[in-house]
Amino acid sequence: MAERDAETQAVGRAPATARATIADVARLAGVSKGLVSFALNDRPGVGAETRERILATAAELGWSPNMRARSLSTNRAFAIGLVLAREPDIVAADPFFPTFMAGVETELSGAGQALVLATVTPGRQEADTYRSLALDKRIDGVILSDLRAGDDRIALIEELGLAAVTLGHPDAESPFPAVSIDDEAGVTATMEHLVQLGHRSIAHVAGPSTMLHAARRRRAFERSAAAHGLAARVVETDFSATEGAAATRHLLGDADGRPTAIVYSNDPMALAGLAVAQRAGLSVPRDLSITGFDNTDLAEHVYPSLTSVATDVAAWGAIAARVLLATIASEPVDNTDLPAARLVARESTSHVPTLTPTRNGRRARSGA
Repeated sequence: MAERDAETQAVGRAPATARATIADVARLAGVSKGLVSFALNDRPGVGAETRERILATAAELGWSPNMRARSLSTNRAFAIGLVLAREPDIVAADPFFPTFMAGVETELSGAGQALVLATVTPGRQEADTYRSLALDKRIDGVILSDLRAGDDRIALIEELGLAAVTLGHPDAESPFPAVSIDDEAGVTATMEHLVQLGHRSIAHVAGPSTMLHAARRRRAFERSAAAHGLAARVVETDFSATEGAAATRHLLGDADGRPTAIVYSNDPMALAGLAVAQRAGLSVPRDLSITGFDNTDLAEHVYPSLTSVATDVAAWGAIAARVLLATIASEPVDNTDLPAARLVARESTSHVPTLTPTRNGRRARSGA
């Protein structure tokens, strides 16, 4: 082992067990440490051939930035924050969040950045978390998700001097760029699909009305129902599968008659509703059509497979991170509108049940 280390040092390389430094890169590339720093940080003043040689040398040595040293020298954390004001069990159960964070990480890992995640309860604890992250210089910026009506986090983040990007457009003035998906288009397409299948009694299991994206989906549902002359039945929930199941039981026992189709505001609630309906002896979609939102992986693999609204959640995360990093670097950025949500029709929706006579003269539902 000693001979191998000596041989490695003799040709100017760091020992295999040591972390390569800028000095090692400079020595092997035959340039100054300052020039290596300029090249690795993509700063001007380095010739193209020299920059290429430095980068190749750094890659050969397996050099990676020392984040602690970079933070101290630049007064930056090289990390961004994502604070989720939801119950931890809801975050854990909803595939949207890990998919979104995976998209964020794909952008951060290539940029030598880290993601700081916190789950909190809305209100004082949430505000204190943002203050702590900013004052302790643990993050350089934040992704603001689950925008609310009159969201006071926007003023707070501006006051703390953090960069930010919002998921969706706030309902008030904001100094931060937004990365948005038109989820209303997905709900409208869902309603058109159900109406074409003959459904006239359609209910919506919505998310919290305080969240702008839940409110948008509810408005799209109500607007489409009105356009088709339908009564809009809505049950509000906290987006959890538990409350989605409870809302389903409520609708199936409605004294005014159960709906023939239910539009859920996310997939976990739709899957819970699917289970409730089947345990109640209903056949989906023969007796009841069900749709979700977000088109999570499970939607395709449950039985019956779930009709759902598709959005590219991973891409949303990656682009949000990219925009935020550009904002932190003081680069000019604009609002970004991603492709509109689209409906993916599967087995959980079908033609409206029809009433057929039975031997005792009563009428029973059957699939069309």
